[in-house]
Amino acid sequence: MQHGKYRFIVGFLAVPLALYALFVIWPFVQSIYYSLTDWTGLSPEFGFVGLANYTRMLDDEIFWKSLQHSLTFAVVLPLVTVGFALFLAFMLNVGGRRRKGAAVTGVRGSSFYKIVYFFPQVLSIVIVALLFQFAYNPNSGAINSVLKLVGLGSIQPDWLGDPNLALICVMVVLVWSTVGFFVVLFSAGMASIPRDFYEAALLDGASRFTTFFKITLPLLWDTVQSGWIYMGILALGAESFAVVQIMTVGPNGGGPDYSTIVMPLYVYQKAFRDGQAAYATTIGVALLLVTLAFAAVVMKLGRRERLEF
Repeated sequence: MQHGKYRFIVGFLAVPLALYALFVIWPFVQSIYYSLTDWTGLSPEFGFVGLANYTRMLDDEIFWKSLQHSLTFAVVLPLVTVGFALFLAFMLNVGGRRRKGAAVTGVRGSSFYKIVYFFPQVLSIVIVALLFQFAYNPNSGAINSVLKLVGLGSIQPDWLGDPNLALICVMVVLVWSTVGFFVVLFSAGMASIPRDFYEAALLDGASRFTTFFKITLPLLWDTVQSGWIYMGILALGAESFAVVQIMTVGPNGGGPDYSTIVMPLYVYQKAFRDGQAAYATTIGVALLLVTLAFAAVVMKLGRRERLEF
């Protein structure tokens, strides 16, 4: 059985690893190389400048703002989204009242609620950003119109034009657009947990709060950890870029006064608006390090003995 085992494994792994190296590893290597040059992104000629771009980045006030906002996204969005999704999934699967013939069940209409929660996933993030951009409009938007309708017409915030509110408004959109995916993900994980565990706990007098922290969360921990990392990558990457670039004010988004600028958007602005591709790749390398550090920290803090059932 051991004869030819390694040749068999190499035969299956050679092509996937070659494609991964070509389309993932090699672009990273190229980015690091270009970050050491003065390439504009348009000229075929460029010179080697060493660590000049990294020195410039460390002195760039806007870069530090974008880093601060991206780190805020990476910390707050997974915490809120995953926590909210866990609560909703628990209620949809085991949080309902006892019924005849079933000691553990979800709330009434849970199948319908799953469809409603998952609906934002059907929409493109661009469509979601445009819809909320109209909703946040201070003059004719749905939110201020509702405030006026209920007698709060004196409260008419400039949601996306106020530096103190704009970043929060963007984060609300990202939570709304992604929470449904994690509700379905966690619901699938909870459906695989034997109902006998819950029934035994309820017979012993355990509350819903206790069953969640003593049964659901430990048995679902691997899924939660994966979801946490995935949401953090979304918050640091394409999702945050699209929402901020479309919804916020200023040249190519990020305003007002760079109060919503994030690292992916700053990379885009430097590369395509300012023609500074080398500096943009320098910021991209910093974004790569932040993403890897985030994943490593979550995996380290979330490491625990695996429970099986």
